[in-house]
Amino acid sequence: MGKMLGQLLIFRDFAKDKVIRAYDAAENSGDVKERHVFFHELISNGELLGLSGKLFPAYLIYLLAKGNNMIADNIQRYGNAGESMERLLEMDMQSIYPHLSRKLIEEGEINEILNEYKPAKKCHFDAYNELLRTMETASSANEAAKLLIEHYKRFGAGKLAYYRAFCWSTNTGLTGIDYFEKINMQDLIGYDKQKKMLINNTLAFLANKPANNILLVGARGTGKSSGVKALANEYYQKGLRLVQITRDQIKTIPALMKCLRSLAGYKFIVFLDDLSFNEGELDYKYLKSVIEGGVSSVPQNVLLYATSNRRHLIRETWQDRDDMQEEIHRNDSVNESISLSDRFGLIINYDAPDQEEYLSIIKHYLQKAGIELNSEELRIEGLHWELTHSGRSGRIARQFVNWYLGQHK
Repeated sequence: MGKMLGQLLIFRDFAKDKVIRAYDAAENSGDVKERHVFFHELISNGELLGLSGKLFPAYLIYLLAKGNNMIADNIQRYGNAGESMERLLEMDMQSIYPHLSRKLIEEGEINEILNEYKPAKKCHFDAYNELLRTMETASSANEAAKLLIEHYKRFGAGKLAYYRAFCWSTNTGLTGIDYFEKINMQDLIGYDKQKKMLINNTLAFLANKPANNILLVGARGTGKSSGVKALANEYYQKGLRLVQITRDQIKTIPALMKCLRSLAGYKFIVFLDDLSFNEGELDYKYLKSVIEGGVSSVPQNVLLYATSNRRHLIRETWQDRDDMQEEIHRNDSVNESISLSDRFGLIINYDAPDQEEYLSIIKHYLQKAGIELNSEELRIEGLHWELTHSGRSGRIARQFVNWYLGQHK
């Protein structure tokens, strides 16, 4: 490692890292004080990140997992590393690989602590935990280099490796959502046909096959938004990321598309939740142009998924229908109002669950919490809750479960 900083070409960011610099200084000088500076930097950073086991190899793998390097940047932009970059990576890994399993040999208790480190809170950075497991299988530096390339193709680099979902601003760009809801498809009870359509379209998209923009429409609380969020959790390791935008941001979509086009190594779902427009609002025309027919096409690595309680997205009143003054153009107006939803190639309908489906959702969430109710008690309690609330839905079922657990567990 003494020559490591001078030899690295791809991983030049290592030279700026306090732990690596302290290690290099300690190795070159052999001074005890320098080694204690290194221990301090390693322990404080390892504890902050939640690293465990052999602390120094774990820290190196964490730096690799972050992907702040030219190889990861290439994969992020173009989907591949490039032949020359791969050869340079193999050269760098000749210096790094010997340290990925190295124990720090010290006298006394510090040896045990540094090589079997147990932090107060373990790291939940998925890309790091996966790379930690992967690198254990490498038997050579060249094999480690190949595994690292495949890792970057799956997880990416920087904030795109760390986050599954993002919000968007023209000022700050993509901003990771720290506390993204960790819901999975198996947690969504019922709507099997709808989930299959949603999953199959997304899998086709990930496989670079033709896929459609999707409009999920139907009753409130039926799991439309949860289904889209679950996709980001299910297929994060396949390079899928979610970008949520609001209706007020529709005019910024071209700037967002330009940003996402430059990240060809990923697939993005741009998510518009609870989308609808009042009669007279014109932003829907702008969205139509963006989805299909605008001057600049939507990038191949982007799909648009939207949810709405309205099939045609644009609110129409009876007064609109009774207005005879413009009756001669009525067909044009109707066609204009429904043409936005027609831009979505796949429309998935979510009806309110029937009674048995509603009770099944309650039963599922109670079982996850370790509670079993007999059928009669479940029916009495669940239906009473429904009568005192706004009907049947997955959301109402989960609210009942929260209440029940709060009162009985």
